[in-house]
Amino acid sequence: MAHAHLDAVKTYLLELQDRLCQGLAEEDGRAKFREDAWTRDEGGGGRSRVIENGALFEKGGVNFSHVYGAQLPPSATAARPELAGRGFHAVGVSWVLHPENPHVPTSHGNVRFFIAEKAGEAPVWWFGGGFDLTPFYPVLDDVRHWHRVARNACAPFGDDVYPRYKAWCDDYFYLKHRGETRGVGGLFFDDLNDWGFDKSFAFQRAVGDAFLDAYLPIARRRRETPWGERERDFQLYRRGRYVEFNLVWDRGTLFGLQSGGRTESILMSMPPLARWDYGWEPKPGSPEATLYRDYLRPRDWLGEASA
Repeated sequence: MAHAHLDAVKTYLLELQDRLCQGLAEEDGRAKFREDAWTRDEGGGGRSRVIENGALFEKGGVNFSHVYGAQLPPSATAARPELAGRGFHAVGVSWVLHPENPHVPTSHGNVRFFIAEKAGEAPVWWFGGGFDLTPFYPVLDDVRHWHRVARNACAPFGDDVYPRYKAWCDDYFYLKHRGETRGVGGLFFDDLNDWGFDKSFAFQRAVGDAFLDAYLPIARRRRETPWGERERDFQLYRRGRYVEFNLVWDRGTLFGLQSGGRTESILMSMPPLARWDYGWEPKPGSPEATLYRDYLRPRDWLGEASA
């Protein structure tokens, strides 16, 4: 039963990786993804695809992995200690996009599936994933579009789904040591199995399938916006926050490293360039100050739009 589930999810995820790479490369218009297949000594492997130095993307990656082993890593059982010691399969697709133009937001997403197994007991499975947006020079209409697509993806599964997973995203992508959100959020879900397999899998597909509809219209609108040294410096400074989150707080990074995954693929999410300036603060009234004042906190983007 468990492996029948695994095969169906794996087939979808491989196809999703193909569609994401095709759509993103077409939008870039110059660079192509290069693939790097890898294997893991303890079991499994993956295929990493990276795009660099394009007309739109300075760096981006869309990675597929399927790893398995005799014991779940600690990061996977921290919230579910009853699963400690079980064998596991983990399969997923993750993607991160770092555009060159500071007016085009950075974005991240992933969809994943876990099975925890123990001899003599039924397998325990669950889904997780989501996507989030990290603009440096945000446009309110873009943020509302992003959340509208997220809400529409959730709508067939219940009126409470988008508010719940939107709030979870705001909470998860929060830099506690900075007192700010990483960006303007989106969706985040984990440990999803209470709907049963068919509905839970359908929701995972809805989230994965919604990403290009959410992101590409924003990239198209902003990719020709002029920028210069000031905007580039601010982009690199804010990319530092992205690095801080991934290395300090992100459970996915920790799981990959603890499970013996391929380090080069796990750290694909890092931007190609970033900077840290000591004690930097935006000038009052500047576009950079607008990001801090209006966007780096949870907001009801769609409720505000309809008020």
